[in-house]
Amino acid sequence: MRRRFRKFAAKVFQSSDDTTNSTQSEDPASRSPAVRLPTPLLQEQPVFSPPTTLPVQLPTPLLQLSIPMPAASQPAAPVPPSPTPTPALPDPVLPIPTLSTSPPAILSPTPSSSTLALHFRGNGAFNRAHDFTLYYPQFNDSSPAGLGLKHLFDYSMPDAFYNSSARYPPPKCHLGTRNDYIDLITKWAVGESDRQESILWMRGPFGVGKTAIAQSCAEALAPTNKLAATLFFSRSNVDRDDPRRVFTSIAYQVATKCPPFREIVDKLIVEDPALTTTSPPVQFENLLVHPLRQVGTAGSSLHGHIVIIDGLDECRGTAEQCKIIKIIAASARNCTTPFRWFITSRPEDPIIRTMNSTTVAPFCSGIELPISRDIDHKVLLYLTDEFKKIREDHGLPGSWPPEEAVALLVERGAGLWIYVSTMVRFIKDENSYGPKDQLRIVVEFARDVSARVGVDNPLAEMDFFYILIIQRVPPKVRTTVRKVLLIHSTLGWSPARIASILCLSDEQLHRACASIQSVMELLGPDLEHMTIKFYHTSFLDFMRDPQRSKELCIHSDFLIGWRRELLEWLHKVWSRSTDSSHIVFPSCTVLPEHVSRLDHHEYVLCLFWLLCGVPEHPFDPQAAMSLAELPFGKMLRLTGYSGMWLVDASSVRNNLSVEFRDKIIRNAKCPIPGCTNTENIWILGHGANEIVSNQSEGGFCLGGNRNPPEGECFCGAQKVRGSQFMMRGGEAMSGIVT
Repeated sequence: MRRRFRKFAAKVFQSSDDTTNSTQSEDPASRSPAVRLPTPLLQEQPVFSPPTTLPVQLPTPLLQLSIPMPAASQPAAPVPPSPTPTPALPDPVLPIPTLSTSPPAILSPTPSSSTLALHFRGNGAFNRAHDFTLYYPQFNDSSPAGLGLKHLFDYSMPDAFYNSSARYPPPKCHLGTRNDYIDLITKWAVGESDRQESILWMRGPFGVGKTAIAQSCAEALAPTNKLAATLFFSRSNVDRDDPRRVFTSIAYQVATKCPPFREIVDKLIVEDPALTTTSPPVQFENLLVHPLRQVGTAGSSLHGHIVIIDGLDECRGTAEQCKIIKIIAASARNCTTPFRWFITSRPEDPIIRTMNSTTVAPFCSGIELPISRDIDHKVLLYLTDEFKKIREDHGLPGSWPPEEAVALLVERGAGLWIYVSTMVRFIKDENSYGPKDQLRIVVEFARDVSARVGVDNPLAEMDFFYILIIQRVPPKVRTTVRKVLLIHSTLGWSPARIASILCLSDEQLHRACASIQSVMELLGPDLEHMTIKFYHTSFLDFMRDPQRSKELCIHSDFLIGWRRELLEWLHKVWSRSTDSSHIVFPSCTVLPEHVSRLDHHEYVLCLFWLLCGVPEHPFDPQAAMSLAELPFGKMLRLTGYSGMWLVDASSVRNNLSVEFRDKIIRNAKCPIPGCTNTENIWILGHGANEIVSNQSEGGFCLGGNRNPPEGECFCGAQKVRGSQFMMRGGEAMSGIVT
């Protein structure tokens, strides 16, 4: 077995010329001749004599291994050096001998009791060392503990944990509310319920308080040491929707609670770091099932621990959501993990079908959380407490707010917690004339909406309230806010990159987002470390739906119009610029100090192409013609080499009419002379404007378009020897001749 010695612990003594008690002679003729050990013997385990001092000599940098010949009546002559250099052995395994009591130059005549004198050239701690002896050497493997756990953490979603600072303050049930659901779930968790199934699924429409209940349950179970792991999905917040990191996140949290499990998982990942990048079923087996099986009785403390997965419908990908359910159900069926699983989601059809399937239903118990006016008294309790805090913070009289105003908010809330909590945040908004004025606006809004949508239509009321929030943003700032929402919701980019694209300073971005702080907030000490947090995904759902948000929608006409503006800007830049070191912007583009020209150009270019691929947003003929006239060769030259922006070519093509598709992007054989690729690739432009970019799975790359290595084509295939690669139309992106 290979072993890697990262650290050596040994006593080091000088050679015999410096050590008075040395048993070795300075005369080379008096030493036993060394015989080179054949490679096959490296795999054998010799039997050694009783211990004695065994010198280990490290004269040179390359690893060599030798043994003394058996002692004869006369001293043996040294073996002359071989004229042919001996090849280095590949990572041999050095047996650590039991030291002999015989003098180190004398070998027992019995092969089974032979002793190896280890002569090798040292690396690492012994690099360049020579002329010294090691007595009783001990080699200790001291790989840093926790290295595998650190790698596992890097492939987890810590922002989705119940106690994450990214979710602070988390939504949870107001004191005295939802106690019936919390009691039901926690009693099931500790085995005090009639429900014996290993999976408990709570379903309900958006805004009814599923996440708040899940959070309250997590906080109730944590002090009892019954909480194994938590995941709170959010598709509107970065790093909280990745299905590839579900079971790595659970394994990491379990490892922090169970030391034997932690040691096993840490070692597994040190030996094979790629375990964290395998498919979810493989992750579940290798990072949960197998380690738990090895833990055995030591892991009995994990029996019945709870894993909470909130908002499964917000995990990226419908198929992935269903696969997660099936993996968990299979574990419950086969008893491969000791956990109970509490899952919440909206009642989406794919999730319902999976939960009701024959392979899942026998192990799953369901709870429905409906929109109900039965909780009006709890809504009133919540509003009463919140208004008390506002009065104390702002020094308002005890008569505020009027009872009729509170009653109206309870009535219009109609059992939808998200509606009520959003109204409270709106009233608290510091970017306003104060809570009295904010309450007046809410009351007027509630009365107006009541006349238009009638009663018992809370979803319509929620939409009207979101419209009110956006309409109160000044028109100039509103356009910026809509662009921020579009970039974040479509691409998931960070605030720093969004600010770079929109030419905003840190302060300007803060001011723009402060105008809608009742639905979102910026977190972080500075722009580079900032993240965007939305209180509820229903707001972005509303802003993306033209039927609900109408003229305020960030998709539809707004997206198409902004995409056209970006295309016009790119034409102007490329008509003025020569290469990535000389990019010239129109005079209207003023960059903040922290943004470079190259970064701004690359971000805008990437944004443009990604918006080109948003489904159901076709190009009109004029915009398609302008796109076909782009100088694609210059486009790639100006992007530089640092980024690797990937574009879904099929999505772009689907937004083009048949007349323009092949003129802008097509899937065909590589047109570069000498290319041996037999597969279709994505080609940009046509005729003299035709060019091949670096290819990616399902599309092409905007960045990293360096000249290919000698013998390769831009598309990644080999080229015919002796051919020269030139782009069409004189765009000499390469020019390699072999």
